[in-house]
Amino acid sequence: MAEATLLVSLLALTAYAVLGGADFGAGLWDLTAGGARRGAAARGLIERSMTPVWEANHVWLPFLLVLLWTGFPRFFGSVMSTLYVPLFGATAGIILRGAAFAFRPHAATLGQARVLGAAFALSSVLVPFCFGAAVGGIASGRVPVGNAAGDAWSSWLNPTSIAVGILAVLAGAYLAAAFLAGDAQRTGEPALEHATRRRALGAGAITGAVAIAALAVVRFDARALYDGLTSGLGLALVLGSAGLGIATLLLILTRRWMLVRLTSAGAVACVIAGWAAAQQPYLLPTALTVHQGAANDATLTALVLSFGVFGLGVLLPSLIVLYRLVLRGRLDKPYEPLDARWRT
Repeated sequence: MAEATLLVSLLALTAYAVLGGADFGAGLWDLTAGGARRGAAARGLIERSMTPVWEANHVWLPFLLVLLWTGFPRFFGSVMSTLYVPLFGATAGIILRGAAFAFRPHAATLGQARVLGAAFALSSVLVPFCFGAAVGGIASGRVPVGNAAGDAWSSWLNPTSIAVGILAVLAGAYLAAAFLAGDAQRTGEPALEHATRRRALGAGAITGAVAIAALAVVRFDARALYDGLTSGLGLALVLGSAGLGIATLLLILTRRWMLVRLTSAGAVACVIAGWAAAQQPYLLPTALTVHQGAANDATLTALVLSFGVFGLGVLLPSLIVLYRLVLRGRLDKPYEPLDARWRT
């Protein structure tokens, strides 16, 4: 049951990394779109694409938290009490980001919209970096077992954490660009589709290069993790991620947007699975194994059954219906550049 609960947790983490990561990546593109007039077209596309799904994309985070604190309480307590600084930063960023995105369409002036847009975009970079830094601290063995047993700063301000944090930001941008390029096609604006497609190609190439550089950092700073990523199942998943990344770039060139969504998501999923394979059988490397950190069998059984009833019976069907409607354009609103409503 411990392995089954861990598998469900990894699936929830992967869903959040792909769907929530794409949301955060859209914020990065909002940040780098340009001035109010120059970036209005890209920001209008981001708002149009995100509005129907942005809240649904983040349902996986509370789902994951419940799984971890119930199924692996020692792991959850150790992580939350040592990595509270980046996790608090991520929490604050999620709240600020959601509020800014919700309020920006209702701003009374362009100036107000720009302030809210800046809050949305900057927090969209802060959140994935903080989450990535926390993952880097766990994977590099800097989170010991116990209540606040690790250092509150060096646990996430270290070479591996910084590298993983930067990679998390770029992976979100890569996913967002891949998803937005397909959405841009439905706007009927060829120039917008071309610009978004170019961003997707650039983001894919840069993210791949940074991933290779991050692996070199891990070799120097967290050798056990590096060894796991370059041998056995970990190596197979890393190579799978690289292959899917290359396939994504080729599919972007041929404008196969539905396949682009699948291969780009698969590339990120392989990275997460590779991390899990690299540090098995540990939850906290060399300190806490899966079985040592798991709750009792009765709790795990109830947890897995609850996932089967709620997750497979309610959550997944609802999300499938939502995403099918979105991909078919049934929930699209008329496209307009973001600054159009404030022009005199």
